[in-house]
Parts: sequence; structure tokens; C-alpha cells
Amino acid sequence: MEYIGAGVGLGLAVLAAAFGIGKIGAAALEATGRQPEVAGAARITMIIAAALVEGAAMFGLVIALLMIVLKK
Repeated sequence: MEYIGAGVGLGLAVLAAAFGIGKIGAAALEATGRQPEVAGAARITMIIAAALVEGAAMFGLVIALLMIVLKK
């Protein structure tokens, strides 16, 4: 059961991160479409926000691996 729990937890973390990065990208493209002069600032903000979301997914990966390794 520990393996199933770790797999489901990791899957949900990755799915949520993918959804979040998709929303960030869509918002950045919409901002660039509305005001092309802010394309550079929107791109930089998008990359920083995507990195933070990806960091949260990495925490999910670490927790899932710890669940597998430290099971008793």
C-alpha cells in the first residue's frame, strides 16, 4: 500500500504542477497579446513563477521517495 500511496501522491503533485505551469504560460501569453511592450517582463515573471511551481513538485517527489525508502 505504501507504493500505491507514494505513486498516487507523486502523480497528483506532478499533475498539479503541470496544470499550474500551463495556467502561468497562458496568462503570460495573454498579457503579451494585450500589451506587446511588456513581453520581456512577462516572460521573466513567467519563468520565475514556473520555477517556483516546479520546486513544489520536487517537494512532492522527495516526499514520495521518502515514503518508499523509509517504510517500515
